[in-house]
Amino acid sequence: MNQKKILLGVTGGIAVYKSAELVRQLVKAGHEVQVVMTRSATEFVGPVTFQALTGRDVFVDMWDKQRGDSMAHISLTRWADAFVVAPATANFLAKLANGIADDLLSTLAAARECPLLVAPAMNKQMWGNPANQRNIVQLKADGVAILGPASGFQACGEVGEGRMLEAEEIALHVDAALQPKPLAGKKVLITAGPTFERIDAVRGITNPSSGKMGYAVARAAWEAGAEVTLVSGQVSLTPPPGCRRIDVVSAQDMLNAVNAEVDAADIFIGVAAVADYYVLNQSEQKIKKDAHILTLELAPNPDILANVTARDNPPFCVGFAAESENLLEYAEAKRRRKKLPLLAANLVQTAIGADDNEIILLDDEGEHRLPRADKLELARKLVAHAARLYARQNKV
Repeated sequence: MNQKKILLGVTGGIAVYKSAELVRQLVKAGHEVQVVMTRSATEFVGPVTFQALTGRDVFVDMWDKQRGDSMAHISLTRWADAFVVAPATANFLAKLANGIADDLLSTLAAARECPLLVAPAMNKQMWGNPANQRNIVQLKADGVAILGPASGFQACGEVGEGRMLEAEEIALHVDAALQPKPLAGKKVLITAGPTFERIDAVRGITNPSSGKMGYAVARAAWEAGAEVTLVSGQVSLTPPPGCRRIDVVSAQDMLNAVNAEVDAADIFIGVAAVADYYVLNQSEQKIKKDAHILTLELAPNPDILANVTARDNPPFCVGFAAESENLLEYAEAKRRRKKLPLLAANLVQTAIGADDNEIILLDDEGEHRLPRADKLELARKLVAHAARLYARQNKV
């Protein structure tokens, strides 16, 4: 992650305690964070908390003596790459929607030159208030990103919509706002994770794919502005907030889901570790253990990627090749056989289950090596490369 400058506005609500965790998440990701608080926010958490977490003085007053020129509302917003307000109270949202600038934070918002993201936090009645909803509509029309709110238990004891998103999810949205948007307006269909081929009521054939690379590609495509649909095998991962996930089990399930979605896709990326075979002689009941050898009859599964590329009007297709030997030879043969404009090749010994990897991108121009890095970083580079090839192919 390249270091970015994040201006974090904190307004007066009980959700301020989540803002401290948000600062920790952003600093951990390598960003530089400057906190600006409203007077009411300091009634919930003192500025010293944010000062300790960021290593920077916290601004509260428009006339703060820390800046001799009394121009913090100009200099801070010029400094920032992104401006986040979390929590954003109903009062602050109303001021923002109506151009009111009567304190440091609202004046910063009026003078900003960077993307603005707000995470509303309030009682469910306040969130549903017609005036508040009109303000939300106006803010969206003005290009302000509205993050949430979530629904659940509230500090007032009620349950409903209005809770501020958790810090981790807000941090994902901040990272996304800082990424280029070469896939804005495009629809991307992605497969991820392993498939599971049933033997009996409790057993099956699968593989150790964690789904981490596929989910990283889904996040990178979402960050790049795409509308993402993720067809996922059974994994213990949470999809990015902007992605629609379709859960599947077997290779046939995955093929059915892909066929149902692919006509609407501009780009298809097959990252899933799909089983090559399924069991012909499946048992409806659990096969009892005995001293005899169990014989399974295996038949080949349909090739999902080949099925997509063989369509009359296929989307731009990206494949993955996981090999244990002869990586370039086998991967390039697969790319040509399936008529893929782009394929990502990696070794199973170093890829499956790991948090990092190294891959080689293969296209008509040759090899493009991506050295070992975090899978999200690799996914961003892969998506950027695919976006360039897609734009060139479609002359956009």
